Amino acid sequence: MALTLAQTAVALHADAELALGQRTFLYMPYMHSESRQIHTVAVKLFSALGVSNSLDFELRHQAIIDCFGRFPHRNAILGRPSTAEELAFLQTPGSSF
Repeated sequence: MALTLAQTAVALHADAELALGQRTFLYMPYMHSESRQIHTVAVKLFSALGVSNSLDFELRHQAIIDCFGRFPHRNAILGRPSTAEELAFLQTPGSSF
């Protein structure tokens, strides 16, 4: 639901009316999506903000989706089985936010 609302705001260019912090918050559902297509848009949105740490976080999220097609740290709570590769990833430092 949050992503749908954020997409609507962006489609209506309502994000252009927001302060930097508000836009960053509005774009967060893009970052937390498990869709590669959404992350392509997210990179553009966070790049346009000009805030390097926000873009860096998006790129880290996108890299996980590119690698696994999902966020492995959600598997347990969503009742999804984890692959051996995902379990190994989850043991690496910096694998969660």
